[in-house]
Amino acid sequence: MTNISETSASETSPSHPSATDRSTALLTDKYELTMLQAALKDGSAHRQVACEVFARRLPNERRYGVVAGTERVLRAVRDFQFTAKQLAQMDFLDEQTKEYLRNYRFSGQIDGYREGEIYFPNSPLLTVRGTFGECLILETVILSIMNSDSAVASAASRMVVAADGRPIIEMGSRRTHEYAAVTAARAAYLAGFQATSNLEAGYRYDIPVSGTAAHAWTLAHVNEDGTPNEEAAFRTQIETLGVETTLLVDTYDITKGVETAVKVAGPELGGVRIDSGDLGPVTRRVRKQLDELGNHNTKIVVSSDLDEFAIAGLRGDPVDVYGVGTSVVTGSGAPTAGMVYKVVEVEGHPVAKRSSSKKSQGGAKRAIRTYRSTGVAVEELVLPFGAPDPETGTLSAREITVPLMRDGEIVKDLPTLQESREYRAKAITTLPWEGLALTRDEPAVPTRMVGFKPTSR
Repeated sequence: MTNISETSASETSPSHPSATDRSTALLTDKYELTMLQAALKDGSAHRQVACEVFARRLPNERRYGVVAGTERVLRAVRDFQFTAKQLAQMDFLDEQTKEYLRNYRFSGQIDGYREGEIYFPNSPLLTVRGTFGECLILETVILSIMNSDSAVASAASRMVVAADGRPIIEMGSRRTHEYAAVTAARAAYLAGFQATSNLEAGYRYDIPVSGTAAHAWTLAHVNEDGTPNEEAAFRTQIETLGVETTLLVDTYDITKGVETAVKVAGPELGGVRIDSGDLGPVTRRVRKQLDELGNHNTKIVVSSDLDEFAIAGLRGDPVDVYGVGTSVVTGSGAPTAGMVYKVVEVEGHPVAKRSSSKKSQGGAKRAIRTYRSTGVAVEELVLPFGAPDPETGTLSAREITVPLMRDGEIVKDLPTLQESREYRAKAITTLPWEGLALTRDEPAVPTRMVGFKPTSR
């Protein structure tokens, strides 16, 4: 696995265009702007509010979620600026609203959970404070990023746990749209994947990139009479990429493919990849064959529609590396994290939705998490934003909510992607053992609201 990028892409690179071109302002819904127009008319646009991103429940009754996309959210908020061309096309808005948008720059505060943090139902993942007008129109872009990235990261984290230390390569670019492929690769890497097949993700986010050859390469090599020439395909790949490459041995007969691979590459062959069949019995047979041929260090890479359950099922088999595509980029059955963005405070007064099954707690919030002396998490305590920490007895407590943006500017020295990746790996170790199970059940750590008064109807 080789990283093709020597440095992270700068904001002046092709993937990070100039400020004029990178506007995120149209990554929103029309009703955000029609509400803004009405709010400017009655003056509510200028009220101070707090908005909160949270999830009422975890998808598919999972035990925990992983926060991802925070850095991308902050950049999107910073770049949420309307161009003259964009405003000229908005014929559904009056001039007052257009003038407001012409001068729009988010100038408020954002606090929340850092990337790589573990979260649970009702965790205050992001708190956005400012005027109603400037906070209102950020809803869609914030949710579109956090819902997608966190869904991928949460699924990827479950796969990493199931792999039990064996590396996983993300290879799902062709199973989602072209831009989602890039951000999904980032989220998967954050959650512990070792590499991606996506070149743009490698370039943009400095993620290790991995890839050798597909079945098309082998199929393209035929003799003059049209019969397959697998050996010629393998030989050229070895000559081009070196003996440490991975040969795809299941285009035709796997046993014959392994035999040919060893014939061409010898005992130093890096790996063989299997993309079909009943992977458990097949990998055991291939491992035995490789060992008998003297290729004791040749790794076995498996792919073929893997998810966390399939990975866990292969835990006892001689698999060295997993390749995961469709399942990870689609959140393994949960393509969205189910997060919402709600106004929770207006001019210092808590407000909350009271609809059946969608009730929430009003007021701006922060969170602390308590731990046993062993480092295992016990409870997540959600408090009014300005409230002091409660007494936790013999349990230690850690602040989960951190500053992310101040007066419209991204806080300096926020964690890098690599640091967030390392943080997630440590955070996972604080979960109770049952929190790592793949079965459906209650969240691994309960969330409790502390210090809130009942919200009046």
